[in-house]
This record gives sequence, structure tokens and C-alpha cells, in this order.
Amino acid sequence: MAGARVNERYLPGAVFPDNLTPVDSLERCLDGVRDVLVSVPSHALRETLVACEPLLAEDARVCWATKGFELHTGKLPHQVVAEVLGEDRPMAVLSGPTFAAEVGEGLPTAMTVAGNDEDFAQALAVALSSERFRAYTSNDMIGVEVGGAVKNVLAIGAGMSDGLGFGANTRIALITRGLVEMTRLGVALGASQETFMGLAGMGDLVLTCTDNLSRNRRMGLALASGKTTEEAQIEIGQVVEGVMAAEAVHEVADELGIEMPICQQVYRILYEGLSPREAVGALMNRELRAESDEPA
Repeated sequence: MAGARVNERYLPGAVFPDNLTPVDSLERCLDGVRDVLVSVPSHALRETLVACEPLLAEDARVCWATKGFELHTGKLPHQVVAEVLGEDRPMAVLSGPTFAAEVGEGLPTAMTVAGNDEDFAQALAVALSSERFRAYTSNDMIGVEVGGAVKNVLAIGAGMSDGLGFGANTRIALITRGLVEMTRLGVALGASQETFMGLAGMGDLVLTCTDNLSRNRRMGLALASGKTTEEAQIEIGQVVEGVMAAEAVHEVADELGIEMPICQQVYRILYEGLSPREAVGALMNRELRAESDEPA
């Protein structure tokens, strides 16, 4: 990458700007740096932070683009960061509807920066924004992180639905009721309901469920065609966050007693061998209720 000035594997069309320099060691990367952006899959976040911790300046501010609950602990990324790096450090999460390929092409994009420090969140928003990239700020890290985790699970469901040929009616019902599930879990964890109507909630959910640039949607399409999770993962060639997120969301929802029927069926398909068609039957045959009659 240093020689070619491009990431040929993941973003072959996006030439690096002059001020971007790839390095092959955390020591060189973090030396004298105040603001650090971590962009790794959720299962690698803690390991990466542990490696970074002794190298960080005392006043370093940390943000991340990681999406998903930590498997088996049920912790959100900001909780992992606080546990490893300390609760008093300025921190922020970057999330929202942003396909990397389109950002790399310079297509207009908007996203959210949510942090525990207003000055840091605002500074990040200013630093990241350009004529083609707009960052909005928020103080609801929980809501932004829950949205980023749950939408990946729902996108697998949307891909399976489309792969089975169920059509637009089914897709929009899944997205809309999926948004209810996402909001229900987030509010139970302390998030603001309003967050789920914004970029990091509904925005990211609709994008991930409807466009084939989404790895999670492609996973669902592959499962609907009869491929196993492992075969689909190899075909896609990158980490599909929704697979691990399905297990983590299932564990968190179960512990809190939160009803998330769509996410539950995706979990059962991925981990219990349920067929996608059986999952649809299970959803359609649930007890009827008023749309606004939501369980806790």
C-alpha cells in the first residue's frame, strides 16, 4: 500500500491522499499522536486497544468505527474502550450509512459522531467533514452503537428475504419492524429513542438492508441460495459483522428479556440450523397485536 498508494484488496479505485501514510507498526503510528481512530471488526477491538494502551499519550483522545456488541460479555464498544483505556479519556464513535467504496469515490455522504466529550466530538466532525462528507454530532453513544450492531443482523434477514423472492412488501415490513426491535433494545440499554430516527439508526438500517454493497445483505442472499454460513463468508471475502452480532444481540436481548423476533430468527438460522422459509413462517404466525402494543 505504501508503494502503490492504494488499498488494492478492499478499495482499489481510491488513491490515497498525500497526507495519508501507511505504517506497519503501532509504535510508529501512535508516536506523538493526540487523536486516534480505531477501525477494526468488533471481535478485534479489545485486542487492538490492549496493544495500543501502553503507547498512547496521556492526553490522547480515541474514536472508533467498530460496530457490534462484544461477544459473550455483551459490552458495547464504548464500554470496552473505557475498560481498557479508562473512563475519563475523551472518546467517540463514528457510525451511520457509509459504504466505504462510495466514500472512497468521493460521493456525498453523511454520518454521525457520538462522544462523551462535546469538544472532541465537534473537533472530529470538523476534521472529518469536507465538500462531500458531512458529520453530525451526538452525545448518545449507546444509541449510535446499538444501531450499528443491530442493523447488521437485520440486513442478513433482508438479504434472505429478497433471496427467497418475497418481494418489496416483505422487505419494508422487515425493515420497519426491525427498526422497532433496534429501538426497543437501545432504549432498554439507556439510549434516546430519537437517535434511532436518524442517520445511525434508520439511515444505516435502510442502507444496509437494501444495497448489495452490504456484506451482511450479501450473506443473507447467499444463505437463501442454499450456501452455508462458512461458504458465504469465503465467497464474500471479508468479515460479515452480522454473523457474530446475531449471537451477541441474542445473548443481550435474552439477558434483558427484550423481545426481538426478527433478530431471533436470524440467530436461529445462523446457529440452530433453521431454514429461512421456516423462519418466515415462525414470524408470520406470531400472535397478532396492535402495532403500538410493544412489550418491554
